[in-house]
Amino acid sequence: MSLLVVGLSHRTAPIWALEQVSVPEAELAKVADELCRSESISEVIVVSTCNRVEIYADVARFHPAVADITGVLSRRSGLAVSVLGEYLYVNFAEAAAEHVLSVAAGLDSMVVGESQILGQVRTAYTLSTQTGSVGSVLHELAQTALRVGKRVHTDTGIDRAGASIVSVALDHADRVLARSSGPDARRAVIVGAGSMGALAGAQLRRRGVADIVVVNRSPERGQRLAVTLQGRFAAMDHLADEIAEADLVISSTGATGVVVEAEAVRPRSGRPLVILDIAVPHDVDPSVGALADVTYVDLELLRAEGAVVSDAEIEAATRIVAEEVADYLAAQQRLAVAPTVTALRARANQVIDAELARLDARLPGLEAAVRTEVAGAVRRAVEKVLHAPTVRVKELAARPGGDSYAQALQELFDLDPAAAESVAMPRSAREGTS
Repeated sequence: MSLLVVGLSHRTAPIWALEQVSVPEAELAKVADELCRSESISEVIVVSTCNRVEIYADVARFHPAVADITGVLSRRSGLAVSVLGEYLYVNFAEAAAEHVLSVAAGLDSMVVGESQILGQVRTAYTLSTQTGSVGSVLHELAQTALRVGKRVHTDTGIDRAGASIVSVALDHADRVLARSSGPDARRAVIVGAGSMGALAGAQLRRRGVADIVVVNRSPERGQRLAVTLQGRFAAMDHLADEIAEADLVISSTGATGVVVEAEAVRPRSGRPLVILDIAVPHDVDPSVGALADVTYVDLELLRAEGAVVSDAEIEAATRIVAEEVADYLAAQQRLAVAPTVTALRARANQVIDAELARLDARLPGLEAAVRTEVAGAVRRAVEKVLHAPTVRVKELAARPGGDSYAQALQELFDLDPAAAESVAMPRSAREGTS
């Protein structure tokens, strides 16, 4: 298998690096096209979200492909390859397939179980299909990933995580703030413009909160979310000022360090403030919870109330992904051996045709009916001889190291699978590649 994944995510990179490397949706096709120009890369899907940038590729050579992908990301982001390399991860073959299916299932997300990533993978796949950078390998991978992601969400209920976390967190805020103001009189500050920030903003709007401020390191993303929520955008260096005027702060940036320091929360003079820290790791210095008039809610508290996906649910989802990965790999191994089986049957047909031609030359007066019966008998005999080994090699191909059986057939019978595929290809397809 020649599947390759190169990427960086909230697990490996700080938010500034993710923002710098991220690819706007309007440019995904352009990046995929640029990567496909590499001699080492034949198919590409580019996935870019607020928490990850990943390249899924079918490659001919591992090291050149990794170098080409890293080079493109470096040129586009302005980060030196040496800097970018500190944050990148690389998965190949079986590990790459497992990673893609885990991502689609929400198991690699900042909030495990969130379902938005499934839609983002679908969008990336659709765009790449429309621009022609997806072939049979990534088509099968993407279709499998989307199906597995949907199955995990359906069978385990793991996709309730994101909505449940935000909902339970806002319920906390409502209970605390109900004594001082109604939703329509509150000002909410959302720190971070990612999927959780967008989800929180949408729920705030539904609950009647109209005064929403989005604070984000990247103005482009922040302004886009602010427009969507009919709120306004503020730069990160104005965070303390915005918190001072807020009743509610929701933070989920994906940063690797503290974003909201305790010093950013000024004395409240009796005015309650609720800070919801739903980031992994913490966005907010937990010591703010000791400040007067401040209520601090984090994921540990939400987990205790059942808002976070349980370990049992995660284990169930992980088992599903493992089963599906095994099935996918087995299917790919069977597909990989198919050209060799085709080549073997083509070689057998060549031998039969040659022997029948020799029979025609030796017995030119042979009756047509007799000749047809002889030809049929020979073909049936060869088919029976080939049936068991061809079925068996497909079964063995699904096992670890199964490709070695196909290689053995190629060596024993001097087969050229590529040539056999060309012969088996419809005439119109062959002419279209000439």
